Amino acid sequence: MVLSDETVKTAIDTAALTRRLRLLRRRSQVKALLLVAPLMLFLVSVFVLPIGVLLTRSVDNSDVSRALPTTAAALATWNGRDAPGEPLFAALAADLKASSREDVAEVAKRLNNYESGIRSSLLKTARNIRNAQAPFQAAFIDVDARWADLDRWSALKQAMPKVTDFYLLAALDLQRSEMGEITGVTPENAVHLDVLLRTFAVSLLVTILCVLTGYPLAALMARSKGWVANTLLILVLLPFWTSLLVRTSAWVVLLQSRGVVNSGLIWLGLIDAAQPLDLIYNRIGVLIAMTHILLPFMVLPIYSVMKSIPPVYLRAASSLGAPPFSTFWRVYLPMSMPGVSAGGLLVFILALGYYITPALVGGPRDQMVSYFIAYYANQVTNWGMAAALSAILLVAVLILYAIYNRLIGIDRLRIG
Repeated sequence: MVLSDETVKTAIDTAALTRRLRLLRRRSQVKALLLVAPLMLFLVSVFVLPIGVLLTRSVDNSDVSRALPTTAAALATWNGRDAPGEPLFAALAADLKASSREDVAEVAKRLNNYESGIRSSLLKTARNIRNAQAPFQAAFIDVDARWADLDRWSALKQAMPKVTDFYLLAALDLQRSEMGEITGVTPENAVHLDVLLRTFAVSLLVTILCVLTGYPLAALMARSKGWVANTLLILVLLPFWTSLLVRTSAWVVLLQSRGVVNSGLIWLGLIDAAQPLDLIYNRIGVLIAMTHILLPFMVLPIYSVMKSIPPVYLRAASSLGAPPFSTFWRVYLPMSMPGVSAGGLLVFILALGYYITPALVGGPRDQMVSYFIAYYANQVTNWGMAAALSAILLVAVLILYAIYNRLIGIDRLRIG
Protein backbone atom coordinates (compact mmCIF):
# COMPACT_ATOMS: atom_id res chain seq x y z
CA MET A 1 0.00 0.00 0.00
CA VAL A 2 1.50 3.30 -1.11
CA LEU A 3 0.66 6.39 0.93
CA SER A 4 0.05 9.62 -0.84
CA ASP A 5 2.29 12.62 -0.34
CA GLU A 6 -0.52 14.46 1.43
CA THR A 7 -1.00 11.61 3.91
CA VAL A 8 2.73 11.44 4.63
CA LYS A 9 2.88 15.19 5.11
CA THR A 10 -0.09 15.09 7.48
CA ALA A 11 1.54 12.31 9.52
CA ILE A 12 4.81 14.26 9.71
CA ASP A 13 2.99 17.44 10.77
CA THR A 14 1.04 15.49 13.40
CA ALA A 15 4.22 13.95 14.81
CA ALA A 16 5.91 17.36 14.87
CA LEU A 17 2.90 18.88 16.61
CA THR A 18 2.89 16.08 19.17
CA ARG A 19 6.58 16.60 19.91
CA ARG A 20 6.05 20.35 20.23
CA LEU A 21 3.11 19.85 22.62
CA ARG A 22 5.16 17.40 24.66
CA LEU A 23 8.02 19.91 24.80
CA LEU A 24 5.70 22.73 25.83
CA ARG A 25 4.16 20.50 28.52
CA ARG A 26 7.61 19.60 29.83
CA ARG A 27 8.62 23.26 29.89
CA SER A 28 5.46 24.20 31.80
CA GLN A 29 6.17 21.45 34.34
CA VAL A 30 9.73 22.69 34.78
CA LYS A 31 8.47 26.27 35.25
CA ALA A 32 5.91 25.09 37.80
CA LEU A 33 8.62 23.13 39.62
CA LEU A 34 10.91 26.17 39.69
CA LEU A 35 8.08 28.28 41.07
CA VAL A 36 7.43 25.91 43.98
CA ALA A 37 11.13 25.05 44.51
CA PRO A 38 11.73 27.83 47.10
CA LEU A 39 8.68 26.69 49.08
CA MET A 40 9.75 23.05 48.87
CA LEU A 41 13.26 23.96 49.98
CA PHE A 42 11.84 25.95 52.88
CA LEU A 43 9.59 23.07 53.99
CA VAL A 44 12.40 20.54 53.75
CA SER A 45 14.86 22.71 55.68
CA VAL A 46 12.56 23.86 58.50
CA PHE A 47 10.08 20.96 58.72
CA VAL A 48 11.15 17.66 57.18
CA LEU A 49 14.85 17.83 58.09
CA PRO A 50 14.33 18.78 61.78
CA ILE A 51 11.77 15.98 62.19
CA GLY A 52 14.21 13.54 60.61
CA VAL A 53 16.99 14.65 62.95
CA LEU A 54 14.59 14.39 65.88
CA LEU A 55 13.62 10.82 64.99
CA THR A 56 17.30 9.96 64.57
CA ARG A 57 18.16 11.24 68.05
CA SER A 58 15.55 8.94 69.59
CA VAL A 59 17.58 5.87 68.54
CA ASP A 60 21.08 7.37 68.37
CA ASN A 61 23.53 6.08 70.97
CA SER A 62 26.86 6.67 69.29
CA ASP A 63 28.29 9.06 71.92
CA VAL A 64 29.30 6.33 74.37
CA SER A 65 30.94 3.97 71.88
CA ARG A 66 32.69 6.90 70.18
CA ALA A 67 34.15 8.13 73.48
CA LEU A 68 35.00 4.62 74.75
CA PRO A 69 36.05 2.67 71.62
CA THR A 70 38.46 0.29 73.38
CA THR A 71 35.90 -0.51 76.04
CA ALA A 72 33.25 -1.13 73.39
CA ALA A 73 35.53 -3.62 71.62
CA ALA A 74 36.32 -5.40 74.88
CA LEU A 75 32.68 -5.61 75.93
CA ALA A 76 31.75 -7.05 72.53
CA THR A 77 33.73 -10.21 73.42
CA TRP A 78 32.47 -10.40 77.03
CA ASN A 79 29.64 -12.90 77.51
CA GLY A 80 28.01 -10.94 80.34
CA ARG A 81 28.04 -13.91 82.75
CA ASP A 82 31.65 -14.20 83.84
CA ALA A 83 33.15 -11.79 86.33
CA PRO A 84 34.84 -8.77 84.66
CA GLY A 85 38.53 -9.44 84.24
CA GLU A 86 41.59 -7.28 83.88
CA PRO A 87 41.17 -6.78 80.07
CA LEU A 88 37.88 -4.95 80.66
CA PHE A 89 39.38 -2.72 83.34
CA ALA A 90 42.46 -2.02 81.19
CA ALA A 91 40.31 -1.09 78.20
CA LEU A 92 38.17 1.31 80.25
CA ALA A 93 41.27 2.81 81.86
CA ALA A 94 42.83 3.45 78.45
CA ASP A 95 39.67 5.20 77.23
CA LEU A 96 39.34 7.32 80.36
CA LYS A 97 42.97 8.43 80.12
CA ALA A 98 42.59 9.33 76.44
CA SER A 99 39.27 11.20 76.85
CA SER A 100 38.90 14.81 77.90
CA ARG A 101 37.00 15.79 81.03
CA GLU A 102 34.15 17.13 78.89
CA ASP A 103 33.82 13.82 77.01
CA VAL A 104 33.88 11.84 80.24
CA ALA A 105 31.20 14.09 81.74
CA GLU A 106 28.99 13.62 78.67
CA VAL A 107 29.45 9.84 78.73
CA ALA A 108 28.78 9.73 82.46
CA LYS A 109 25.53 11.64 81.99
CA ARG A 110 24.47 9.28 79.21
CA LEU A 111 25.39 6.16 81.24
CA ASN A 112 23.35 7.43 84.17
CA ASN A 113 20.26 6.58 82.12
CA TYR A 114 21.25 2.92 82.24
CA GLU A 115 22.32 2.74 85.89
CA SER A 116 21.42 5.27 88.52
CA GLY A 117 24.46 6.66 90.31
CA ILE A 118 27.05 5.66 87.72
CA ARG A 119 27.61 9.29 86.73
CA SER A 120 29.33 10.34 89.95
CA SER A 121 31.15 7.02 90.14
CA LEU A 122 32.58 7.32 86.63
CA LEU A 123 33.64 10.95 87.13
CA LYS A 124 35.41 10.07 90.36
CA THR A 125 37.02 7.03 88.75
CA ALA A 126 38.23 9.07 85.76
CA ARG A 127 39.97 11.55 88.06
CA ASN A 128 41.76 8.83 90.03
CA ILE A 129 42.60 6.43 87.23
CA ARG A 130 44.61 8.93 85.14
CA ASN A 131 47.69 8.39 87.29
CA ALA A 132 47.13 4.67 87.93
CA GLN A 133 49.26 1.91 86.43
CA ALA A 134 48.43 -1.68 85.49
CA PRO A 135 46.90 -3.81 86.82
CA PHE A 136 43.84 -1.57 86.88
CA GLN A 137 41.21 -3.86 88.44
CA ALA A 138 42.28 -3.14 92.01
CA ALA A 139 42.49 0.60 91.30
CA PHE A 140 38.91 0.67 89.99
CA ILE A 141 37.55 -1.29 92.94
CA ASP A 142 39.43 0.94 95.41
CA VAL A 143 37.63 3.97 93.97
CA ASP A 144 34.20 2.28 93.89
CA ALA A 145 33.49 -1.31 94.91
CA ARG A 146 30.58 -1.48 92.47
CA TRP A 147 33.08 -1.85 89.60
CA ALA A 148 33.31 -5.50 90.63
CA ASP A 149 29.56 -6.03 90.07
CA LEU A 150 28.24 -7.68 86.94
CA ASP A 151 25.35 -5.20 86.82
CA ARG A 152 27.75 -2.29 86.36
CA TRP A 153 29.42 -3.85 83.33
CA SER A 154 26.11 -5.11 81.97
CA ALA A 155 24.90 -1.51 81.98
CA LEU A 156 28.05 -0.46 80.11
CA LYS A 157 27.56 -3.25 77.56
CA GLN A 158 23.93 -2.22 77.07
CA ALA A 159 25.01 1.38 76.37
CA MET A 160 27.58 0.52 73.70
CA PRO A 161 25.46 -0.15 70.54
CA LYS A 162 25.31 2.87 68.23
CA VAL A 163 21.59 2.33 67.61
CA THR A 164 19.38 1.61 70.59
CA ASP A 165 15.73 1.29 71.47
CA PHE A 166 16.42 2.26 75.07
CA TYR A 167 14.79 5.70 74.87
CA LEU A 168 11.75 4.54 72.91
CA LEU A 169 11.17 1.74 75.42
CA ALA A 170 11.74 4.08 78.36
CA ALA A 171 9.19 6.51 76.93
CA LEU A 172 6.65 3.66 77.26
CA ASP A 173 7.92 2.63 80.72
CA LEU A 174 9.64 -0.44 79.30
CA GLN A 175 13.21 -1.71 79.43
CA ARG A 176 15.37 -4.57 78.25
CA SER A 177 16.55 -7.09 80.79
CA GLU A 178 20.04 -8.54 80.84
CA MET A 179 18.72 -11.39 78.67
CA GLY A 180 17.39 -8.92 76.09
CA GLU A 181 13.72 -9.38 76.97
CA ILE A 182 11.40 -6.37 77.08
CA THR A 183 9.94 -5.92 80.56
CA GLY A 184 8.21 -3.15 82.47
CA VAL A 185 10.13 -0.79 84.71
CA THR A 186 9.61 -0.65 88.46
CA PRO A 187 6.42 1.12 89.63
CA GLU A 188 8.36 4.04 91.12
CA ASN A 189 9.99 4.72 87.73
CA ALA A 190 6.83 4.26 85.63
CA VAL A 191 5.86 7.84 84.80
CA HIS A 192 5.87 8.26 81.03
CA LEU A 193 2.97 5.96 80.17
CA ASP A 194 0.79 7.74 82.72
CA VAL A 195 1.77 11.08 81.17
CA LEU A 196 0.91 9.84 77.66
CA LEU A 197 -2.47 8.52 78.79
CA ARG A 198 -3.13 11.79 80.62
CA THR A 199 -2.26 13.76 77.48
CA PHE A 200 -4.71 11.79 75.35
CA ALA A 201 -7.41 11.96 78.05
CA VAL A 202 -7.12 15.74 78.44
CA SER A 203 -7.04 16.24 74.66
CA LEU A 204 -10.14 14.09 74.22
CA LEU A 205 -12.03 15.91 76.99
CA VAL A 206 -11.10 19.30 75.54
CA THR A 207 -12.26 18.15 72.09
CA ILE A 208 -15.61 16.98 73.48
CA LEU A 209 -16.11 20.25 75.39
CA CYS A 210 -15.26 22.25 72.26
CA VAL A 211 -17.83 20.27 70.24
CA LEU A 212 -20.55 20.73 72.87
CA THR A 213 -19.95 24.47 73.16
CA GLY A 214 -18.83 25.23 69.61
CA TYR A 215 -21.62 23.50 67.68
CA PRO A 216 -24.48 25.66 69.05
CA LEU A 217 -22.37 28.79 68.58
CA ALA A 218 -21.56 27.86 64.97
CA ALA A 219 -25.26 27.14 64.31
CA LEU A 220 -26.21 30.53 65.74
CA MET A 221 -23.61 32.25 63.55
CA ALA A 222 -24.79 30.38 60.45
CA ARG A 223 -28.45 31.36 61.03
CA SER A 224 -27.74 34.99 61.96
CA LYS A 225 -27.85 37.82 59.45
CA GLY A 226 -26.33 41.26 59.09
CA TRP A 227 -24.51 42.91 61.97
CA VAL A 228 -25.33 40.07 64.38
CA ALA A 229 -23.49 37.52 62.24
CA ASN A 230 -20.55 39.90 61.75
CA THR A 231 -20.34 40.61 65.48
CA LEU A 232 -20.37 36.92 66.38
CA LEU A 233 -17.69 36.19 63.79
CA ILE A 234 -15.48 38.99 65.13
CA LEU A 235 -15.90 37.68 68.68
CA VAL A 236 -14.79 34.21 67.53
CA LEU A 237 -11.78 35.62 65.67
CA LEU A 238 -10.80 38.04 68.44
CA PRO A 239 -8.75 35.47 70.44
CA PHE A 240 -6.46 34.99 67.43
CA TRP A 241 -5.36 38.62 67.84
CA THR A 242 -4.35 38.08 71.48
CA SER A 243 -1.24 36.29 72.68
CA LEU A 244 -1.69 32.76 73.97
CA LEU A 245 0.31 33.65 77.07
CA VAL A 246 -1.92 36.65 77.76
CA ARG A 247 -5.10 34.59 77.42
CA THR A 248 -3.75 31.89 79.73
CA SER A 249 -2.60 34.46 82.29
CA ALA A 250 -6.08 36.00 82.20
CA TRP A 251 -7.54 32.68 83.30
CA VAL A 252 -5.14 32.67 86.25
CA VAL A 253 -6.69 35.97 87.34
CA LEU A 254 -10.22 34.72 86.74
CA LEU A 255 -9.97 31.31 88.40
CA GLN A 256 -7.79 31.85 91.47
CA SER A 257 -9.31 31.58 94.95
CA ARG A 258 -9.85 35.36 95.17
CA GLY A 259 -10.31 35.83 91.45
CA VAL A 260 -13.18 37.23 89.46
CA VAL A 261 -15.19 33.98 89.31
CA ASN A 262 -15.02 33.19 93.03
CA SER A 263 -15.56 36.84 93.99
CA GLY A 264 -18.68 36.96 91.82
CA LEU A 265 -20.07 33.75 93.30
CA ILE A 266 -19.39 35.02 96.84
CA TRP A 267 -21.13 38.33 96.04
CA LEU A 268 -24.16 36.40 94.74
CA GLY A 269 -24.17 34.31 97.91
CA LEU A 270 -23.76 31.03 96.05
CA ILE A 271 -20.58 29.94 97.90
CA ASP A 272 -19.01 30.60 101.27
CA ALA A 273 -16.22 33.19 101.34
CA ALA A 274 -14.15 30.88 103.58
CA GLN A 275 -14.41 28.01 101.06
CA PRO A 276 -13.87 29.34 97.52
CA LEU A 277 -14.05 26.93 94.61
CA ASP A 278 -10.80 25.22 93.68
CA LEU A 279 -10.69 26.13 89.99
CA ILE A 280 -6.99 26.53 89.27
CA TYR A 281 -3.81 24.46 89.49
CA ASN A 282 -5.87 21.35 88.83
CA ARG A 283 -7.53 19.49 85.97
CA ILE A 284 -10.57 21.78 85.99
CA GLY A 285 -8.47 24.86 85.27
CA VAL A 286 -6.63 23.08 82.46
CA LEU A 287 -9.87 22.00 80.78
CA ILE A 288 -11.48 25.44 81.08
CA ALA A 289 -8.47 27.34 79.75
CA MET A 290 -7.70 24.92 76.90
CA THR A 291 -11.35 24.77 75.83
CA HIS A 292 -11.51 28.55 75.63
CA ILE A 293 -8.28 28.80 73.66
CA LEU A 294 -9.07 26.00 71.20
CA LEU A 295 -12.77 26.80 70.76
CA PRO A 296 -12.29 28.97 67.60
CA PHE A 297 -10.57 26.04 65.88
CA MET A 298 -13.78 24.07 66.38
CA VAL A 299 -16.27 26.84 65.57
CA LEU A 300 -14.80 27.99 62.26
CA PRO A 301 -14.81 24.59 60.42
CA ILE A 302 -18.34 23.84 61.63
CA TYR A 303 -19.50 27.34 60.67
CA SER A 304 -18.05 27.06 57.16
CA VAL A 305 -19.89 23.78 56.58
CA MET A 306 -23.17 25.05 58.04
CA LYS A 307 -23.09 28.11 55.78
CA SER A 308 -22.96 25.81 52.75
CA ILE A 309 -26.04 23.80 53.79
CA PRO A 310 -28.99 24.99 51.62
CA PRO A 311 -31.94 26.06 53.84
CA VAL A 312 -34.29 24.46 51.32
CA TYR A 313 -33.37 21.04 52.71
CA LEU A 314 -34.66 21.95 56.16
CA ARG A 315 -37.82 23.47 54.72
CA ALA A 316 -38.38 20.35 52.61
CA ALA A 317 -38.06 18.13 55.70
CA SER A 318 -40.51 20.32 57.60
CA SER A 319 -42.99 20.34 54.70
CA LEU A 320 -42.88 16.52 54.71
CA GLY A 321 -44.04 16.49 58.33
CA ALA A 322 -40.74 16.01 60.15
CA PRO A 323 -40.66 17.64 63.62
CA PRO A 324 -37.81 20.10 64.39
CA PHE A 325 -35.73 17.58 66.34
CA SER A 326 -36.09 14.94 63.61
CA THR A 327 -35.13 17.52 60.99
CA PHE A 328 -32.02 18.40 62.94
CA TRP A 329 -31.07 14.81 63.76
CA ARG A 330 -31.65 13.26 60.34
CA VAL A 331 -30.87 16.16 57.99
CA TYR A 332 -28.90 19.02 59.53
CA LEU A 333 -26.53 17.08 61.82
CA PRO A 334 -25.35 14.56 59.17
CA MET A 335 -24.72 17.38 56.69
CA SER A 336 -22.67 19.33 59.28
CA MET A 337 -20.60 16.34 60.39
CA PRO A 338 -17.68 17.07 57.99
CA GLY A 339 -17.14 20.34 59.86
CA VAL A 340 -17.45 18.60 63.24
CA SER A 341 -14.95 15.91 62.27
CA ALA A 342 -12.52 18.47 60.85
CA GLY A 343 -12.78 20.66 63.94
CA GLY A 344 -12.43 17.66 66.24
CA LEU A 345 -9.33 16.45 64.43
CA LEU A 346 -7.80 19.92 64.48
CA VAL A 347 -8.55 20.57 68.16
CA PHE A 348 -7.38 17.13 69.29
CA ILE A 349 -4.04 17.37 67.46
CA LEU A 350 -3.43 20.90 68.74
CA ALA A 351 -4.31 19.85 72.29
CA LEU A 352 -1.81 16.98 72.20
CA GLY A 353 1.11 19.40 72.01
CA TYR A 354 -0.06 22.04 74.49
CA TYR A 355 2.58 23.23 76.95
CA ILE A 356 2.00 26.79 78.20
CA THR A 357 -1.60 26.43 79.37
CA PRO A 358 -1.16 23.26 81.52
CA ALA A 359 2.09 24.67 82.90
CA LEU A 360 0.40 27.88 84.10
CA VAL A 361 -3.04 26.74 85.25
CA GLY A 362 -2.42 23.04 85.96
CA GLY A 363 -0.95 21.24 88.93
CA PRO A 364 1.96 18.77 89.06
CA ARG A 365 -0.31 15.89 88.02
CA ASP A 366 -1.87 17.84 85.14
CA GLN A 367 1.25 18.36 83.02
CA MET A 368 1.14 16.85 79.55
CA VAL A 369 3.81 15.18 77.46
CA SER A 370 5.04 18.48 75.99
CA TYR A 371 6.09 19.59 79.49
CA PHE A 372 8.32 16.53 79.86
CA ILE A 373 9.76 17.00 76.37
CA ALA A 374 10.77 20.53 77.38
CA TYR A 375 12.08 19.20 80.71
CA TYR A 376 14.34 16.61 79.08
CA ALA A 377 15.50 19.02 76.37
CA ASN A 378 16.15 22.14 78.50
CA GLN A 379 16.75 21.10 82.10
CA VAL A 380 18.47 17.70 82.09
CA THR A 381 19.68 17.86 78.45
CA ASN A 382 18.57 14.31 77.75
CA TRP A 383 17.98 14.65 74.02
CA GLY A 384 17.31 10.94 73.62
CA MET A 385 14.29 10.94 75.93
CA ALA A 386 13.00 14.23 74.52
CA ALA A 387 13.27 12.85 70.99
CA ALA A 388 11.64 9.54 71.98
CA LEU A 389 8.62 11.24 73.55
CA SER A 390 8.35 13.52 70.51
CA ALA A 391 8.54 10.52 68.18
CA ILE A 392 5.76 8.74 70.07
CA LEU A 393 3.63 11.87 69.90
CA LEU A 394 4.28 12.13 66.15
CA VAL A 395 3.37 8.47 65.63
CA ALA A 396 0.16 9.00 67.62
CA VAL A 397 -0.81 11.89 65.34
CA LEU A 398 -0.09 9.80 62.23
CA ILE A 399 -2.18 6.93 63.60
CA LEU A 400 -4.99 9.36 64.34
CA TYR A 401 -4.75 10.69 60.79
CA ALA A 402 -4.87 7.15 59.39
CA ILE A 403 -7.93 6.29 61.49
CA TYR A 404 -9.67 9.48 60.39
CA ASN A 405 -8.87 8.75 56.74
CA ARG A 406 -10.12 5.17 57.14
CA LEU A 407 -13.39 5.99 58.89
CA ILE A 408 -14.33 9.34 57.34
CA GLY A 409 -11.95 10.02 54.47
CA ILE A 410 -9.51 12.88 54.25
CA ASP A 411 -11.24 14.08 51.09
CA ARG A 412 -14.25 15.04 53.25
CA LEU A 413 -12.13 17.22 55.52
CA ARG A 414 -13.60 20.73 55.53
CA ILE A 415 -11.61 23.44 57.29
CA GLY A 416 -12.97 26.56 55.66
